Amino acid sequence: MVRGESPALDMDLLKSLVAVSDAGAITEAASRLGLTQPALTRRIQQLEEEFGTELLSRSRRGARLTELGQLVDIEARVLIGRYEHLKSEVLRRQSVSGGNVRIGGGATAVSFVLPDAITRFQSDYPDVLFQVKEAGSAEIAADVATGALELGLVTLPVRTTELEIQPIAEDHIVLVASPDHALAATAEVDVLQLDGQNIVGFEAGSAIRQLVDSALLEAGIETNVVMELRSIPAIVQMVANTGSLAFVSQMGVQNQDLVRQIPVKGLEITRRLGLARRKATAISPAAEKFAQQFVTRNS
Repeated sequence: MVRGESPALDMDLLKSLVAVSDAGAITEAASRLGLTQPALTRRIQQLEEEFGTELLSRSRRGARLTELGQLVDIEARVLIGRYEHLKSEVLRRQSVSGGNVRIGGGATAVSFVLPDAITRFQSDYPDVLFQVKEAGSAEIAADVATGALELGLVTLPVRTTELEIQPIAEDHIVLVASPDHALAATAEVDVLQLDGQNIVGFEAGSAIRQLVDSALLEAGIETNVVMELRSIPAIVQMVANTGSLAFVSQMGVQNQDLVRQIPVKGLEITRRLGLARRKATAISPAAEKFAQQFVTRNS
């Protein structure tokens, strides 16, 4: 401790003053706290030394708070309440049943992968709070690397040495069109038929967009990207209303009739999803349990 610096205020000293205030006498307060009278008296003296003023006025009829003692008593109750709440919150978050899980993923993960996983987990641990971030795979990976997120569902590969990544699922990227589109009438289209077609794409630079662009480039196909959107539901709605085509995750267009999947001969686009966490870094018990269940179910 630096010379001349006051010691950190002991919460027990504040609790002692509150006890005396409630009991109206040091003897009774000492009994309630399980202390001897001299021990409690010494605590009050320490508190008075800390504030540099008298906090209790003592008489044969008991102990009465001074004007400044009343001020300290009021504020002490607030501090004690906040401290006890903090302790209980720390204990809650140290348990699986009452912790938080900070997780992120791209549009597909947040819309079609995580909801079911979170629902299953919360059926066993209903008090766990999930804080979910939706962003591109690169941003999610960066947030996990810095500790802003505990877990991230990312598209592989991820070019970083700071993360431990468990591959969990393969995602098929499929071509979709509105039911009345000319290509939707055929059971299968040749990849060459996509040349020059209008496409609603994901954001430029996103992992899924890079996969699609690379696959089309390798096939020698040039498309006309007329719109860039972030989410599958928005892309599907645009495809249904504008007559354009789109490549989206197959998970995002199951069990809906706004668009139709069209098999493409000579073109197969898949991606591997992985659950990322920071290497050699502990995460909350709730996040650890969720990760275990998620990997087990999806691997």
